[in-house]
Amino acid sequence: MLKFKGLLAAALLGAGLAGSAYAEPVTLKFHSFPPMPANSNAKFVKPWAEKVKKESNGEIDVEMYVSMQLGGKPPQLVDQVREGVVDIVWTVGGYTPGRFPHLEAFELPFMPASAEATSQAVHEYMTTVGAEDLKDYKVLAVFVHAPGKIHTKDKLIKSASDLEGLKMRGPTRVISQMLGELGATPVGMPVPQVAPSLSKGVIDGMVVPWEIMPSFKLEELTKSHSVVTGDRGLYTTPFLFLMNKAKYESLTDEQKKVIDDNSGLALAQMAGQLWDSFEAPARKLAEDAGGEFHEISGAELEQLQATGDAFVEAWIAEANEKGMDGAMLIDTARNLVTKYDN
Repeated sequence: MLKFKGLLAAALLGAGLAGSAYAEPVTLKFHSFPPMPANSNAKFVKPWAEKVKKESNGEIDVEMYVSMQLGGKPPQLVDQVREGVVDIVWTVGGYTPGRFPHLEAFELPFMPASAEATSQAVHEYMTTVGAEDLKDYKVLAVFVHAPGKIHTKDKLIKSASDLEGLKMRGPTRVISQMLGELGATPVGMPVPQVAPSLSKGVIDGMVVPWEIMPSFKLEELTKSHSVVTGDRGLYTTPFLFLMNKAKYESLTDEQKKVIDDNSGLALAQMAGQLWDSFEAPARKLAEDAGGEFHEISGAELEQLQATGDAFVEAWIAEANEKGMDGAMLIDTARNLVTKYDN
């Protein structure tokens, strides 16, 4: 009888140990503003979620809610994930003006190189000198799109003076201010509002990379497209791929490792490569739609750069007033872009 009880106890202990090797499945709710076919969802988050599920042996499942299906507006995404309303978001950092002051350095004119180089630079920057901005989140990746271009309904922009009086959409506070310095009348709005605003005459054009245009058929609404030449683009916009910190901490060590293995600098680099690859096919659609194109160079480019330099100096002064070391942040950002662009 004693022998039987001993065997029974051993069996129960063994069953308990075996059970502990299999963690409870976890479902993570992802929320964002673009529609499902958008590159951010279809080409980035969905493959990421599938990889995480596979590497966790099915323990981590990601439910995708797009086009703000869970409610709220795009600027509220960073609060939704911080507060645990959702578990993961992909969003534009600049949609919440002033929330991520260090990050703004990467929105400044003539900062970006390729998306691949600049994405690695901004991720390193935001996990070192800019880490204070994101201390309330589990950072999966910070990255950027390829340098943005100038698109208008019908007026081809060849110099800053051509922007005079045009109502131009800017994605963030900093970029909208830059457009104002260049002579345009800036109108801030998230990208889903751009197409109806163009159709209704609320704006005359916008600055976006080629990549985003097909998702909203913007190549059909704008016919004039201008790019700046040189090794630094006019501007870029940082993206935030964030997870709720408490949700991450609630995972098992094995589940955390899967998340960690699929986040960080390597993910930022991969995202940058991906966003670079989106540019040429999207431009081709604008060409097929009968668009006209111009490359800004020479004296016109120098004028833009001079305006950009003055704008950067103003940003440095503003950053200093907020208790940051503006010059150090700009130098760090530029040096990191150069580091990854070599």
